[in-house]
Amino acid sequence: MMNVAGKFIYRGLLAAVALSLAQLSALPVQAKDYDVGSIHIAQPWARATPKGASSGAGYMAVTNNGKAPERLTCVASDASAQCQIHSMTMEGGVMRMRPVEGGLEIKPGETVTLKPSGLHLMFIDLKHPLEQGKVVKATLKFAHAGTVDVEYPIAAIGAAAPGAAAGGGMMEGHGGMMQMGH
Repeated sequence: MMNVAGKFIYRGLLAAVALSLAQLSALPVQAKDYDVGSIHIAQPWARATPKGASSGAGYMAVTNNGKAPERLTCVASDASAQCQIHSMTMEGGVMRMRPVEGGLEIKPGETVTLKPSGLHLMFIDLKHPLEQGKVVKATLKFAHAGTVDVEYPIAAIGAAAPGAAAGGGMMEGHGGMMQMGH
């Protein structure tokens, strides 16, 4: 028979184990890096979207370790009807978002970072909301290196970077005047 002090210690240990397991399950999915030909993709991630959102965004850093320019396009995504690369620019006080026609050029030795309020993948006509803690998959195509399937761990709505809390940066399409040009 366990004494009173032993019961408290046992219950405390059970509570500590339960709390540790809960914290582990709440950790974001870790991004992995990808290599295809001379291309290196680092830190892919996406932002969660509110229910009813028609589009979402994905981010990453792409390095061309080759000797020739590469051109990146997004072929498909499991979460959306279309996947494109978009740029965001400020023109006359208006944020404008446009598809990058013909794909994104990455020069030899260059790293291009797709990030909030700049270049990004655009998941258009979402089939379902992007949920924090899950992943969205996209197939990327490079003109010379070929295609690669990339998983984008989904961070909080409005996260400024992978693993960052919500509200760390401006959410694309919100918080100001924005015009989409296609």
